[in-house]
Amino acid sequence: MSYTIDRMITDLSLDEAEARTRKALADYGFGVLTEIDVKATMKKKLDIDMPGYRILGACNPKMAHQAIGMEPRVGAMLPCNVILREVAGGVEVSAIDPVASMQAIDNTGLKAVAAEVREMLGKVVTAI
Repeated sequence: MSYTIDRMITDLSLDEAEARTRKALADYGFGVLTEIDVKATMKKKLDIDMPGYRILGACNPKMAHQAIGMEPRVGAMLPCNVILREVAGGVEVSAIDPVASMQAIDNTGLKAVAAEVREMLGKVVTAI
């Protein structure tokens, strides 16, 4: 089972893809709680050059509240990360598949919430 929902974007720069990703996330009720510029961090900490790679920690408050209500420790697996990375031919966008990430938790209600979030993130990735 794949653990991400992926899309290759061939006609946008990393910055443009990030802007469209943020808009698509917002359109589906997600906010970006965390941002990590992995490329800049690797350069600063290890003096290693690498292609652009950004991680956006996205959260839909309504869905997060439902999940935490069903399984209080599920916060260890939140937020839903979305990565943007420069690859040959464009920018690959990958969102975590919440169904795959929640497989270790034996909670039927939580699995239903994860399926709903997966559907929403699939729409986000398609809308970019």
